[in-house]
Amino acid sequence: MRGLPYYLISEMKLPHKIRKLAQPLTYRRAWRRVRRSFFPLPLAPLRAKIDQERLREIQQRYAGSPEGFSKYADVDRYLRVNRERVQDLKLHRSTPKRVLDLGCGGGFFLFILKKLGHSVLGLDVGHIDLYTELVELFDVPRVLWKICAFEPLPDLGQKFDWITAFSVRFNLYQPSKRSWGSAEWDFLLRNLQRHLTPGGKIFFELNPPDYHASELGDFFVSRGATVERERIFFEKGLRLPSVSYAPFGSKESELTSVAEADNHELHG
Repeated sequence: MRGLPYYLISEMKLPHKIRKLAQPLTYRRAWRRVRRSFFPLPLAPLRAKIDQERLREIQQRYAGSPEGFSKYADVDRYLRVNRERVQDLKLHRSTPKRVLDLGCGGGFFLFILKKLGHSVLGLDVGHIDLYTELVELFDVPRVLWKICAFEPLPDLGQKFDWITAFSVRFNLYQPSKRSWGSAEWDFLLRNLQRHLTPGGKIFFELNPPDYHASELGDFFVSRGATVERERIFFEKGLRLPSVSYAPFGSKESELTSVAEADNHELHG
């Protein structure tokens, strides 16, 4: 299109834009943005509950740090990100719920929910100092635990109305960085169901390339989820078929062997 007048280029692009607007994915995302404006969640009252002197001290120590996780010291930015998550799940307009967040990181999502009156619990590894400092700053309860393939979660002493996970990374084998397949996810979902109250909901937000894997999307749909790119929402609970144990030497047993090999290499 080089050399064409700008107005002709714009007219040629217009049908593409119209088609994009007509796509269900585009419509749903646009509607969520509109809904956030209808039901706002002001951050100023939440910021007022944070010890600002302690926050400044944390931010000064991590300023200029080359570590990738140091970006989470920008509390205002990640409060805004997690405000949208709370709004999109309508938890700012909900009666008090019990919420478990897998891979809770610095606890931004749970901090907002706690101040809205929900009962919250985070679950994450404990080797990132900034996350620990933020969780303590926000006074968010956390259980230290590493989620591994084919291993159940610990007894958390209660059941939850919501189980969430954002920017999921626990589904990567270490050190190979291979992503989980349907067998690993199926095990996790069955285990999570034991931690849900009747009618409880599960929401995952995956990272690429996981949400580009069509076979994984098909798997989540078969288990009762609504799949929208990275958004995996079990709004009406899980649909789990009866378990059929894989014979030795099958694909599923091979996946278990890979998991054991990766964990052995990681931990020696």
